[in-house]
Amino acid sequence: MLAPRLDLRQSQSLVMTPQLRQAIKLLHASNQEVTAFVEEELARNPLLEREEGTRAVAEAPPPADAAEAAGSGVLHEAPLDADYANVVDTGEPFRIGAGSGGRADFSDDLSGIEEMAAAAPNLRERLAEQLRLAFPGPRERAIGAALLVLVEPSGRLPHEPAALAARLGCAPDVLEAVRRAMQRFEPVGMFCRDLRECLAVQLDEAGRLDPYMVRLLDNLPLLAARDTRGLMSACGVDAEDLAGMVAELRRLDPKPGAAGGEDVLRPILPDVLMHPAPDGGWVLELNPDTLPRVLVNRGFAARAHVGLRDREARAFLAEQLQSANWLVKSLEQRANTIMKVASEIVRRQQDFFRHGVEHLRPLILRDVAEEVEMHESTVSRVTANKYIATPRGVLELKYFFTTAISGTRGAEAVSAEAVRHRIRGMIMAETAEAVLSDDAIVLRLREEGVDIARRTVAKYREAMRIPSSVQRRRDKAVTA
Repeated sequence: MLAPRLDLRQSQSLVMTPQLRQAIKLLHASNQEVTAFVEEELARNPLLEREEGTRAVAEAPPPADAAEAAGSGVLHEAPLDADYANVVDTGEPFRIGAGSGGRADFSDDLSGIEEMAAAAPNLRERLAEQLRLAFPGPRERAIGAALLVLVEPSGRLPHEPAALAARLGCAPDVLEAVRRAMQRFEPVGMFCRDLRECLAVQLDEAGRLDPYMVRLLDNLPLLAARDTRGLMSACGVDAEDLAGMVAELRRLDPKPGAAGGEDVLRPILPDVLMHPAPDGGWVLELNPDTLPRVLVNRGFAARAHVGLRDREARAFLAEQLQSANWLVKSLEQRANTIMKVASEIVRRQQDFFRHGVEHLRPLILRDVAEEVEMHESTVSRVTANKYIATPRGVLELKYFFTTAISGTRGAEAVSAEAVRHRIRGMIMAETAEAVLSDDAIVLRLREEGVDIARRTVAKYREAMRIPSSVQRRRDKAVTA
């Protein structure tokens, strides 16, 4: 018989706290995203201050103990669930790491604010300025402003002239006159309906839109198909003239709007710097330019706590203190984890740094995770959007994780990236008389001890944007 009753049960569950979510978010974020987040926290939390500290340094190859893999210079690791209730306040700001810096009175030096450069105008602002200078009448300016709103990021304006004129309530010839005038704005080629018109405007602006170029623009499908003989017949030119015309087209910008995008492209700043050590190893250090350092002003928190009588104000102060402590510990653990993973990657890829891409070893997340005693998901977050400056260039940490391709007759497995490098080298070295097909590349790789299928070679070739052997043979015949 069913009857209501009360039972007491015990169970365990994993709770994702807001602090843990913050730590995971910071671990996955790039250095620019972390810097932006820290800037927001500095503006929001009155208990946080900036600090200039020393670099965290590690040597590779590291010792067997994973705790020492990041080197003695890395900040000590602490659990994120530390209790701060028993911390004795000495009245001085709590500083993270070595060095000094930061201001305890929260005063800001604004003496150099006038030296800050003004932000550069984006593409739409530049076009709007040219619009105001080009058209004195309000009607033309209004039509131009509408076209500026409708233009696509690539610079195209694919709307039909009649429908667009009816939508704007103006005559089609007036709309067309404004649009053609705006096509000459910088960058030249904006507000065109298709690729042909865009290229024609740029050629006309340069004084190179002759009848032969017009015929070439009328046969762009043949150019896309690399039909050299068809193009020579349609344009009435020989192979040498055609090659020069095609080279001139390639110097044009098919998407002028994309070159002046809305956002400023920022250079990649490496998170880890790598230098050769005197003993033949490598020295790793965190890039100080991408490592935000903050400290908790516990002296200010203690003085504010004594002066507060309101319960809500004290609760707000305690919340801000806890948030500041968690942010500092999350940044500290993020730095330690990056150094551990980077040190293990460098240790495993020694041959790559000394001899080049052909010696890149196969590596998966599990290999690094087992060595540094972390979960694979943690290693995946650490290597995402993180870069290391090496003697071979600035590379993303995920670059070193490649699948393995088995060798022939028991030979050692080869990294997929190394195989792609070999395929690119073979194709770059081929001549017009000896263009390698995918089957020929497969045979050469098997002679070198790499067991690979033809479809894999084709996939790698297409990923590197290398045309097929038929298209390469046509290209070499034109340029020969």
